[in-house]
This record gives sequence, structure tokens and C-alpha cells, in this order.
Amino acid sequence: MVSEATLKSLHPLEVKALLFYDGRAVFDAARMQKDLGLVLGQCNQAISWLESKGYLEESERHTEVFYERTELGARYAAEGTPVERMIQVLRDRGPLLMPELASAAGIEKKDVGSAFGQLSRSGILAMDEEKRVTLGNPDAVPDSVVRSLLERSAEAPLADAELTEAERETIQGQARKRGASTAMFRIMERENVRYRLSESGRELRTALAEAGLTGDEIGLLTPEMLRDGTWRGKIFREYGVNAPTSRLLPGRRNPYSEYLDSVKDKLVSLGFQEFDGPIVETEFWNSDALFMPQFHSARDIHDVYYVKNPTHIREIGEPFLSRVAAAHENGGDTGSRGWGYSFDRDFTRRLILRSQGTVMSAKTLRDAAVPGKYFGILRCFRYDQVDATHLSDFYQTEGIVLGEDVNLRNLLGLLKMFAEELAGATEVRYVPGYFPFTEPSVEVHIKHPRLGWFELGGSGIFRPEVTRPMGIDVPVLAWGLGIDRMALMHLGLNDLRELFSSDIESVRLRRRAG
Repeated sequence: MVSEATLKSLHPLEVKALLFYDGRAVFDAARMQKDLGLVLGQCNQAISWLESKGYLEESERHTEVFYERTELGARYAAEGTPVERMIQVLRDRGPLLMPELASAAGIEKKDVGSAFGQLSRSGILAMDEEKRVTLGNPDAVPDSVVRSLLERSAEAPLADAELTEAERETIQGQARKRGASTAMFRIMERENVRYRLSESGRELRTALAEAGLTGDEIGLLTPEMLRDGTWRGKIFREYGVNAPTSRLLPGRRNPYSEYLDSVKDKLVSLGFQEFDGPIVETEFWNSDALFMPQFHSARDIHDVYYVKNPTHIREIGEPFLSRVAAAHENGGDTGSRGWGYSFDRDFTRRLILRSQGTVMSAKTLRDAAVPGKYFGILRCFRYDQVDATHLSDFYQTEGIVLGEDVNLRNLLGLLKMFAEELAGATEVRYVPGYFPFTEPSVEVHIKHPRLGWFELGGSGIFRPEVTRPMGIDVPVLAWGLGIDRMALMHLGLNDLRELFSSDIESVRLRRRAG
């Protein structure tokens, strides 16, 4: 038996949905939009309300995969892919050195390297004794499947289910979920859920029909309705006299801000000095000073945002530019052989949004005291697929410890403090890692009660190729940890997006729980 109070508590959107669909109908928000003439947001809201009250039950659920052309893909469709441009340049000009080919084709060195590797394996390109790139097969043509996919995806994303096996294999090699700024296609997953009325929903539908409710009841009497008399003969929704009164809520600090301050207090109490810097950086400090080669695929893990105007800084300070360039080209005075390529002093001036907090660790080395301890909590930006453990802009806590006697055991002790005391993790593990700027390198992982194991961050001992160009000749411990993830664990949350929610009520509840 459905009570009168239950009927009166329903929103008109809920009433319309319940009356329109019988017990056999299966529907989703898109179908509701067509059937009831509502906007999609209203349909989603009605479904959310009805499902939470138990009047709907899930009928079926499936995930659909689509491939959307990125800005890079659109540019390649118009100007030609790196593969197409390289082959055309070699046909027109003959064998060229790799830097010459990159310049002539109008593409970056790292793109030339990856494209050459792909084409050399298939015999289309080769390299002669003078290390010039040549056409291994003069009659070779670029893969027409990629060209077809780029053109077909111009109007709308391509559905995975509609692709041939060859097309699917090709596009999966050119698509990413995260960091799609360096890929031609972005992978999108859409979960489609369809519903039907539950048993209680069917009972409520019958009760609504018997009560004569339609969902068109008026909830607000306006001055216009009083003037023109259109209120006559209408059915009005009753006022909710039992509705709760407004609350008086005192102001409180955001719990995440409080957590960041507590981390700073902890590190300062241990003798660390705080550093900070601008979010707009150069390729030099963001990557080159950290011994990340300008052509190497290691840079692919940092899908950066480039600044549109201005694109470059005027100059990089000396002697750091020359020392870092030497470390890349031949090792300089670091005892290393370097990467063995010609350092691009124009590319290194390119302006980007800081993609990793380690940039400030490198900068701090210039004036660091020995011994010394430094840290920072820094906002970083990477093109990333947002989910429960990833954000496109996020915070990292970075730090370095310099001294004659510091070692890996000291570093593991610091990581243990971050994982257990600051993040509140009870299960911690350390695994070997790789970073171009540290050796050895260690990743620290923690176990979340719901999300399972995830990486908290990376660490290691800076290589001489990083420290000596900055004038440092002692071991330097370094770490870069996701402080957002630490807060996720500490505050008992299940999704990073909750840290930055615009829903003030959820922030109040989180503050109360903390």
C-alpha cells in the first residue's frame, strides 16, 4: 500500500517517468529524452532519484569503446603524419641525417626517432654507413589504414564495434586513454545502463494513476499566473510543511588545505627548508636539467601543456646551459658518456606548464647548502585521463637531501615516514623503478582499502649528470610523491576528485569525518 505522503513527495519528473513506462519497458536517459521531451540532465536526475528510492532496477549494462581524433590527429590529417612527411622528404631530397630529416619534415626529433624505428622494422627506411636515413624501399607507401581512420573520424568518434580487425589493430597502436596529446586518437569508454521499473515502482505507478497525478502539477504560483488567471483549474503541488528548516553552519577550513599545512609543519620540524617556483617552466629545467634526452621516449610519460604565447624564454642562464648541454652530448665532466646527440639549444627554451615537481629540486641544487634538506609542495600539470587516482592538474611533494654520507637506507626511511605517518598506510612496498635522473630508483606503493595498490611516487639518488652541472659533488637523495594520493589515504576517501569537489556539502561531511 503506497502512502499519500509518498505520492506527494515525488518530483514531477519522477511522476512523468513512472507513468510513461510500464513494467515491461526498458529505458535509459537517451530514450527518456525522446519519449518525454525533456533535456538530458532532467532525465539523468529523474533516473538517479528513482533508482536511489528503489523504484528502478538495472536491466542491462555494457561498455562501448570509441576512438576520438585528437588535435594532433586533426593536424596530421591536414598536414600529413610524420611517416608520410618523412617518406615524401626522402623522395624529394634523398638521404638525410636524422636532425636534417626532422627539420625538413617539420617534426620533432623524438617523433622522427619513433617513426624511423617503426618504418625500419618493416624495411621501408634504412640507415647508410654515414648514418643518414634512406628509403629502403623506394616504392613504399605509408599505411593507408591510418589515413582512412584519420579522415573518417573527422565528424564523429569511431565505434570500436564498427571497425575491421585490421583497423582495430592499427588504431589501438595510435590511441591512448591518458596523455592523448601525443597520440592521434583518444580512447573513450561509455558505460550504457538501462533500467526498468522494480516491483515497488510498478506499485507506485498504479497508485499514481489512481490518484490522478500527471506530473504536470504546478509547484510555483507566479505574478503572471495571477494576472492572466491561468492558475484556475490547475492542480498545485502541496507545500512540504514538514520540510527541514535551514541550517546555520560556521565557517571551516578545507580539510585538504589543513592536511597540506600539517605535512609542511612535519617537514619543517625535521629541519627541511621549503622551496617554491613558477608553474610556467622551460623544457630546460623541466626535463633537460634532469638528464632526460630531448629525443627519448622517456619524455612520453610527461605529456606537457605548451604555452601558446610566448612560446620561448629569451635565454637560459649560464654556466648551467653549457654544462647540461655537455652532459647530454658527451657527459661533460660527470664521468658519463652522455646521450651522444647534438643538444638543441632552441628547443630547451620552450615554455611549458610544470609537469613534475622535480624541476624545483633541480633548480634548488644551484644554491643548495651542503649538508642540506629541502622540500616543496608544488602544483603540476599533465595531459591525463581523469579517474579515481589521476588528475590533469595535481600536487606533488618534492624534496632533496644533500650530504657526504646520505645513502639509500636514509631514503627508504623518508619514504616510510611519508607512507605510514603522513599517508596513514598500513601496507607499504618498495619496488625498483626507472627514472632518467636517478640511480638507483625506487617506487613506493601503498594499499588503499578500496582502490587496492597504487603508486605513491618515485625516488632515488640523483645521477652525477644532474648534480655536477649544478655545482654539487655529494650524493643527493630525491623524491617526488603524489600528495593528493597521500591525502586520499589519510582522509579516508575513494576518489581524488573528492579533494577538489565544488559540492560544499561533501566538503562539510569530509571535514566532520576528519
